[in-house]
Amino acid sequence: MSDEEEDFRIFVTDRDGQEHELQALVGWRVMEIIRDHGLAIKAECGGACSCATCHVYIDDNWIDNLYPANDEETDMLDEAFEVEDNSRLSCQVLFTPELNGIKLKLAPEAA
Repeated sequence: MSDEEEDFRIFVTDRDGQEHELQALVGWRVMEIIRDHGLAIKAECGGACSCATCHVYIDDNWIDNLYPANDEETDMLDEAFEVEDNSRLSCQVLFTPELNGIKLKLAPEAA
């Protein structure tokens, strides 16, 4: 069975505290997975790393499994609200088999 055919999942806690189990596809950005399942994530720039509206908090048990944020993502996070040590832009997190089961939470939206 290829990676594309396996049953991969991510777990996303929405802004109301409800956890959603979402089917994930290898090679997709986490932002695309969240958006395509209909959860409320703006992602205004569509994944171009130019808006910070796909800000999420990665569960502490998973943060070390991700590639470190590059300078462009770090600069964009400076524009986000309520940034934490585990903040990432979901458009910059590419889903791989190693991330199967990752847990994250949608960050608050700007008021």
